[in-house]
Amino acid sequence: PDIYPGNCWAFKGSLGYLVVRLSMKIYPTSFAVEHIPKTLSPTGNISSAPRNFSVYGLDDEYQKEGKLLGQYVYDQGGEALQIFPVTENTESAFQIVELRISSNWGHAEYTCLYRFRVHGKPA
Repeated sequence: PDIYPGNCWAFKGSLGYLVVRLSMKIYPTSFAVEHIPKTLSPTGNISSAPRNFSVYGLDDEYQKEGKLLGQYVYDQGGEALQIFPVTENTESAFQIVELRISSNWGHAEYTCLYRFRVHGKPA
């Protein structure tokens, strides 16, 4: 519920994924990723912020490859909260969404995700 340095989901390295089950099926329209701003960072940098990531819609939690909804870059020089529209055409509704982070901004040990939100229209 807050954005304080260290209050994040941290995972080892720069590759990770998160699967979220929504309360209902939706037609996704956008996604939001949030990290602390550089001004709140004790070191003055946010190299642990996600950089390249993609989002997939899944039919169930056991599905290995979902439907790609978009590929994005979190801008470490931008706002702390960044919103990314769905870029791939899909007529499908999903209750399960997967966030795949493929790189960060240079931190060798871990990547931090402070908040991930899914926006859409109820199915």
